[in-house]
Amino acid sequence: MTEGTSTATARLSGQAVMPLRTLDPHAPLDDLEWLDEAIGDARVVAIGESAHYNGETYRLRHRLLRYLVERHGFSAYAMESGFAEGWRTDAWVRGGDDDLGQVLANGMTSLMGLWTQMRAHLEWMRHHNRTAAPPVGFYGADLSGSNASLLPSLDAVIAYLAQADPDYQVDPNIRETAAVFAASSAFSIPAAIGAYAQLATQTKDALTAGLAELTVRLTGRRLEYARRTTAGAYERALRSLHLTIVLDALAGAMARGDRPTVMFDRDAAIADNLEWILRREDRIVLAAHNGHIQRWPCLLPGMPEAATPAGMHLADRLGEDYLVIGTTTGTGQTLNTDADFYTGTLFTRMGPPEPGTIDALMAASHDGPFATDLRRLSPADADAVRAAARQRFGTFHVDLNPLDAYDLIVHLPNVTAAEPDPAALACSPDDVQETFSRWNPQ
Repeated sequence: MTEGTSTATARLSGQAVMPLRTLDPHAPLDDLEWLDEAIGDARVVAIGESAHYNGETYRLRHRLLRYLVERHGFSAYAMESGFAEGWRTDAWVRGGDDDLGQVLANGMTSLMGLWTQMRAHLEWMRHHNRTAAPPVGFYGADLSGSNASLLPSLDAVIAYLAQADPDYQVDPNIRETAAVFAASSAFSIPAAIGAYAQLATQTKDALTAGLAELTVRLTGRRLEYARRTTAGAYERALRSLHLTIVLDALAGAMARGDRPTVMFDRDAAIADNLEWILRREDRIVLAAHNGHIQRWPCLLPGMPEAATPAGMHLADRLGEDYLVIGTTTGTGQTLNTDADFYTGTLFTRMGPPEPGTIDALMAASHDGPFATDLRRLSPADADAVRAAARQRFGTFHVDLNPLDAYDLIVHLPNVTAAEPDPAALACSPDDVQETFSRWNPQ
């Protein structure tokens, strides 16, 4: 391969390309040994994706997690999925007797668990934990209820209070109001936003005030509640309550169409969740969209201002203890971000990357999947990456500086839709089953 910096013909030199022999999570791992030097002592290794639900991304993360657990002692996998729901998944990977279909459907949010590749990932974690010391745990790093419904996190708080303070009665109006605009899945979010918008102002204000009163009670009785239960159970409930308050605020922002506020507040909560997990786990693998983990402002199409992603918060708090592996893609299928998604057209075809993008640079540099360490590039390779100041996120593009946004990039030359898991779908809400029944994979 030849070096060059023209965005029309640029490609990385051979020295910058670290080929991946396979994406098979169960294959030998010696082709990942470049990770040893790359990660150093980082406590959080974030692995991105350009769009959700691609089978290749699930397999890549599975394989990288296996390497980081087996070779470097990472003990937690935190995913872009609901915090409150994640405890059900964590219990299963640690040996619980729950049904795996139920775990995939209801222990993960935003449709993240409905795929056979995710099933294989959790099955590996459970198998590993049978003999591992310490085990690897699962954490939801995101807001609960597919980032729209208060009920999962609110119900976790109510259940905790029933145990810690059985004589105290939570105002039933709090849950009744939250139930009015509860989304059963990602497919019902538009209807949930519409239902919230129809609520009377005094009803919305009463919900917010009720959550504030719960916060005062829970924080004021910390020592008493922790003594009656455990410190861990108390901290989990308090974190769930904070996320419920964030979701209450985001419901108003979504109803107003205020996308920047939604992104600012959601990503700050993701970063706070990671910091919470770090108080319990020494080293964490974080799996989330590139737009959440990048150390660069995220400006999506149609947004009036760029939002601060969780990755910028984590970089500010952790410094060199935060390492970011972004991903780029070549051709294949990607998540459909149009309104047709809600009617069953889940994926759409994408052609070759546009010239001048980091995706095009990576695609021109090697035929198979590979990684490149952006911190160890030659001057010519660094110039080529610097000139590729746009990235494709599925069906749209964003402006960013890859050298500042990521530490490493893994390129996936062709991506396809993940394979739906029949057992997970059978345990899913009716709107999920109905929408998937209309999907015709190509």
